[in-house]
Amino acid sequence: MPRPDGRPNDALRPIRFHLGFIEYAEGSVLIEAGRTRVLCNVTVEANVPPWLKGQGRGWLTAEYAMLPRSTHTRTPREAGLQSGRTKEIQRLIGRSLRAALNLEHLGERTLIVDCDVIQADGGTRTVAITGGYVAVVLALRSMIEAGTVPPDVLRTPVAAVSAGIVEGEPRLDLCYAEDSVAEVDLNIVMTGNGDFVEIQGTGEGRAFTAEEFQHLLALARKGIEELLAAQARALEAVARTRWPAPEVIAS
Repeated sequence: MPRPDGRPNDALRPIRFHLGFIEYAEGSVLIEAGRTRVLCNVTVEANVPPWLKGQGRGWLTAEYAMLPRSTHTRTPREAGLQSGRTKEIQRLIGRSLRAALNLEHLGERTLIVDCDVIQADGGTRTVAITGGYVAVVLALRSMIEAGTVPPDVLRTPVAAVSAGIVEGEPRLDLCYAEDSVAEVDLNIVMTGNGDFVEIQGTGEGRAFTAEEFQHLLALARKGIEELLAAQARALEAVARTRWPAPEVIAS
């Protein structure tokens, strides 16, 4: 069966990075993956959690939210207690982006990565990770240029994508229409070295075989390699321009 947007089963949605989208953040990216749009802002604070004080190393934490009209019907703001889904997603984003850094070279600083979903059409957590990495690099790049932190504070790029089985077909980078009916649904986070940071996999409609799992991993690896290349092109392009200057980089 054809996909809702006509893509081949092994194709990503179009990716666009709007760099320097928010003027005041140390690093800011609006990332678009098809119709999903996530604003990623990085704040650098000169402190660390109490359990890290005096150790000379830094920390990265993430917060995630869906704006009220990011979905077809209004999503209420989470006032007070966060939902279990929100907590799980922001912990995933934090774990993934910490894998990109040598935290011992950050000094006693904390990077706060705010990921706000402006429009949701599937894959918001994976898009947040992919865009969040670019925002983190932008925040750290100025610190590296100032000599505040060493270049090797950046360990490896990180990107993420979904893959799943829909109507019996393995597909890469599911949009909402596919994700909502997927028989099998995976979210995969990988580094630029080809290592896995996290694999989240669920048999939503049925159990899946080892062969199907390997097929989905292969699809995800292909997609993440393309996302890593798109991240690199965006960061290379902005390095050639006067900063800060909003840029739009397409995959």
